[in-house]
Amino acid sequence: MAQDYDSPRNKDEDEESLQALSKSNRDSAEDIDDDENAIAEDYELPGADLSNEDSSVTVIPMQGDEFICSECFLVKHRSQLDHMGPDGPVCKECAA
Repeated sequence: MAQDYDSPRNKDEDEESLQALSKSNRDSAEDIDDDENAIAEDYELPGADLSNEDSSVTVIPMQGDEFICSECFLVKHRSQLDHMGPDGPVCKECAA
């Protein structure tokens, strides 16, 4: 639909539009503040004392069809092997 920008404007419509925009900005600002507070509560500073925390992680040993990339040092599946470099196997991501 074409807009005629030269036509006279109605001030009442402009004021209603501004009020609606300012209200939506205030509502969104309150939502953002809540999210920031929730994130800050879960954030722990580096070097925090975690001696009383219990961390249970199951470590699975490297399988026979996996290798450790000599460049990124990640365990990759054999299908990700690109080539054997001078230091060892190199994955496709590091070779790219």
